[in-house]
Amino acid sequence: MKRLLSFMILASFVSSCGVQKDVTRATQYARMYEEKPISLLVMPPINNTANVEAKDLLYTSINKPLAEAGYYVISPLLAMDVLKAESAYDAELFVEAPLTTFQKYFGVDAVVFSEINAWTKKGMGVQTSIRYFIKSAHTGEIIFDRSCDLYLDLSVNSGGSGPFAALANLAMSAINTAVTDHIVAARKANYYIFRDIPRGKYSPEYLKDMDKVAEKKDISARVK
Repeated sequence: MKRLLSFMILASFVSSCGVQKDVTRATQYARMYEEKPISLLVMPPINNTANVEAKDLLYTSINKPLAEAGYYVISPLLAMDVLKAESAYDAELFVEAPLTTFQKYFGVDAVVFSEINAWTKKGMGVQTSIRYFIKSAHTGEIIFDRSCDLYLDLSVNSGGSGPFAALANLAMSAINTAVTDHIVAARKANYYIFRDIPRGKYSPEYLKDMDKVAEKKDISARVK
């Protein structure tokens, strides 16, 4: 029985990670390895939700996982000022446009776009659905594309039992959801998406991770 339970837990973990058999990063992200981008410009997110704060909240959290993956990322604060001054704050206007202007102005190799398709309270947690795609500033081609549907479970267990304990748990979970910044869920989604990105020039794994098994392009996760 214990062996069966251990197998079920392991199977659940592998499923949540979205590992694919016999698909390497070199295969899934071939364009990334061909282009070898060094510097990135993160565009303000494209917000497809009714949460008006989602755009600015997500924008400030994107650069960290990319920098940790070995890329030089233009400071979001600097980029924001320039983009607003040049009337380029709405990223959707540039998804299909040539990106050579950004290459010349910022000196970047690629531009990072994001789409927020869900960012809302759901039950006792926060539901986010985010897609990231990176386009070459030289060719305009998409060289990286992943999405994550993530549910951040904020429920709290007081450890008791019975109807009163259930009501206490419900109240505690509601308070926890109210005071927890939604950006925590976005940061976790960022982690799941970018943990599989080919490592950049400033990472010790640069060009050494090509044979690693790639995760699925679109993933789902439920985390605490």
